[in-house]
Amino acid sequence: MRVIGLMSGTSYDAIDAAAADLRIDNGTLVMQPLGLLSSPYSPELREALAAALPPAATTMEDVCRLDTAIGQAFAAAARQAIEQLGGGEADLIASHGQTVYHWVEDGQVHGTLQLGQPAWMAEATGVPVVSGFRTRDVAAGGQGAPLVSLIDVLWLRGRGGTPVALNLGGIANVTVVPPEAEPIAFDTGPANALLDAAVCDLTAGQFAFDADGAMAARGHVHEELLTRLLAEPYYARRGPKSTGKELFHLPYLAAAMNGLDVIPADDLVATLTALTVRTVADAVRSYGGTEVIASGGGTRNPVLMQLLAAELGEVPLRTTDELGLPSAAKEAYAFAVLGYLTLHGLTATVPSCTGARHASILGSITPGLGPLPSTPLVAPPNRLVVAQEAQARRN
Repeated sequence: MRVIGLMSGTSYDAIDAAAADLRIDNGTLVMQPLGLLSSPYSPELREALAAALPPAATTMEDVCRLDTAIGQAFAAAARQAIEQLGGGEADLIASHGQTVYHWVEDGQVHGTLQLGQPAWMAEATGVPVVSGFRTRDVAAGGQGAPLVSLIDVLWLRGRGGTPVALNLGGIANVTVVPPEAEPIAFDTGPANALLDAAVCDLTAGQFAFDADGAMAARGHVHEELLTRLLAEPYYARRGPKSTGKELFHLPYLAAAMNGLDVIPADDLVATLTALTVRTVADAVRSYGGTEVIASGGGTRNPVLMQLLAAELGEVPLRTTDELGLPSAAKEAYAFAVLGYLTLHGLTATVPSCTGARHASILGSITPGLGPLPSTPLVAPPNRLVVAQEAQARRN
């Protein structure tokens, strides 16, 4: 089955569209990656989205307009992916949408909201769409995140030791896969969220992120500010847990800096980079991780990756590219897998990773122009291989 996975993360800078051929073969979910396209949001849409996100106030009119505009942008990305990556064909679209609010109180998730109306995608492509993945897990008592944990567990189980999958998006999350115990997954804290917000503010919008870690490389860590930031109670909570920009935003950073002397821009960015490095490494150490396999936009920041490798010490840090899965596309491919499982009536969560009472079939299905694709009855997969890896094993 050919599936288009669509994803825009908490950095809300672009829509990633990944195409994959998927099949279940004797209990193994085999994924053949077909490529990735990244479509930046228009400046107008990104500005409107930024203006509506917490802690800003918004209106139902804003929400409706954003739901429509994001859905149309996702539809355009899906159509392009079908044409350029799928050879003009696709059986299914799996759309994560754009998270705009994650409602967490005292560690419990009460709701989560992703915008991007799937009807626009179904209408533009004629292909059925699975969307709204997170809500079912929340309804079952889970965090609704990180949903990529199922893919991590299926993919990394059996590697030896305790591998840790790390995603460095706006928020960083990990999936820990120990050899004997149940896997666990959680958000460690900000990866790029505070960094990007600070850089955009410091440069008056000229730059949206610290390209190549240049500012962090020039700066020095402000130890007092780092100490204040590390005192955030979220870090001390055990997983499963989740967070977002509802907590880690520019006013949060401003409050932490209250009473300090003016901090040079490069030093502030260096300090926020150190915050990401420390909180990720602490999470890995706390669960006895023996290797870290990273993906997400943060892997393109060489300074962040170098500092993280140094902080991890003898625990090797590598990217998913080394295992055959492009790090920039991992989450889009993951949602392609989740959509595929939904269409087959298979559960797609790991309760020990999200904290839910049970595993759930995720999402809602919006039909395309014809009947839904027929799917054979299959048992839930117990492992995942990327097709190149499967070929290497046969050779």
